[in-house]
Amino acid sequence: MILNCLGKTDLKVSNVCFGTLTLSPLQKNLNLDESVYLLEKAYDLGINFFDTAELYDNYSFLKKAFSKNNDVIIASKSYSYDEKSAKFSLNKALYELDKDYIDIFLLHEQESELTLKGHREAIDFFLKKKQEGIIKAFGISTHHIKGVKAANNLDEIDVIHPIINLSGIGIVDGSLDEMLIAIKSAKSKGKGIYSMKPLGGGHLIDNRKKALDYVMGLNCIDSVAIGMQSEQEIIYNTSIFSGNKIDKQIEDKLKKQKRKLHIHNDWCVMCGKCIARCDQSALYIKNNEVCVDHEKCVLCSYCSKECSELAIKII
Repeated sequence: MILNCLGKTDLKVSNVCFGTLTLSPLQKNLNLDESVYLLEKAYDLGINFFDTAELYDNYSFLKKAFSKNNDVIIASKSYSYDEKSAKFSLNKALYELDKDYIDIFLLHEQESELTLKGHREAIDFFLKKKQEGIIKAFGISTHHIKGVKAANNLDEIDVIHPIINLSGIGIVDGSLDEMLIAIKSAKSKGKGIYSMKPLGGGHLIDNRKKALDYVMGLNCIDSVAIGMQSEQEIIYNTSIFSGNKIDKQIEDKLKKQKRKLHIHNDWCVMCGKCIARCDQSALYIKNNEVCVDHEKCVLCSYCSKECSELAIKII
């Protein structure tokens, strides 16, 4: 795998990052042994960078796979807003990962300058822990162009984890071109950039090669976080990002893999836009949740473009 410096930090990360949300109870809900096997497989194939979050509830997977491995770089995230919640989140990550320090700690899903101001107490706590060497790099994750711009204006932010993909799926407050301009500006100031959702939450899987080629071609990105839930996906993605020939049998297996639309109702704000957009009438509300009629759903992904919360995924 290609290793890149993550902005001005001292961290050298593989150009593909394993996004572990897919392993977690929020998505595939793989068990401990299955998850550890996939994490170790990814490491054996050259991935040294793994992304998680307090929300994902999967620190135990990474602990079993890598607690004794100092070559692995782990990024985590939390919604901490004050010193008390920040201290809790950091201590939880350190304890459950069995680490003395964490490489990258991010504030999760920051939206704008106002959001960052509202989290200032947590930011100051994390920066103090960075000075103590307990955090190596601090930053934010965001689906918002305004979030990238706000982080770009703060010297103390080392790393930005923004959403960007071929179709602009999941960008909340503007276009793909506007997001790209904001990311390029951040990169020019030395921010470490590792992007998320290159496959648009699964909605670009049918155009997998084209979608991955797009993000790989962006020289403003140091690493691309991709959710992976099978050995075939890991082999395929590491081949792509290493510039190696893709195994035809692996490619065929991935094309035949059965997928389904999944609604994260914990994230859903019940705006109803996805239901109105669905030409197949496959989405409906039951017991105050958006549900999917999988017999009607054709996996067209048009509904996902209406969801500002990125609560609709193909898994």
